[in-house]
Amino acid sequence: MSVITSPLPEKEREIAGKALQATLVDLLDLSLVAKQAHWNLFGPRFRSIHEQLDEVVTTAREYADTVAERAAALGVAPDGRAATIAATSGVPAFPQGWTRDAAVVEILVRTFSAVIERVRQRIEETGPADAVTQDLLIGLTADLEKQSWMFQAENRG
Repeated sequence: MSVITSPLPEKEREIAGKALQATLVDLLDLSLVAKQAHWNLFGPRFRSIHEQLDEVVTTAREYADTVAERAAALGVAPDGRAATIAATSGVPAFPQGWTRDAAVVEILVRTFSAVIERVRQRIEETGPADAVTQDLLIGLTADLEKQSWMFQAENRG
């Protein structure tokens, strides 16, 4: 049951809602991965990567809020509970324990790749259903790709 009336027809609301929920989970998990890396990072580039990871957390959390609020506006109850994240996230797990700076960067590159691939798929799925949701996902992808580029530049060359 939805307590909010959706401006979209039911089928389109379901498509957009499913994409938004999956994106919410991936963003919340991305923020957790970045925080785990932030706390367990070591190496000569500690400070710069430590601060860069905080940027990832901020970006992921801000977009998670925007995505959840878009879902709510469509009458879809967002679910950001830990159990939901653990059960449905497509974000690769971060290893336990201390992790050298170069390894953290490579893990984040792979993590961004996985998240971006999933969000780009949702862009395609939401296009015919809801241009507003699609636009939100496009903006998110641009920011994720920027973060990905910055991490790739850390270990290349």
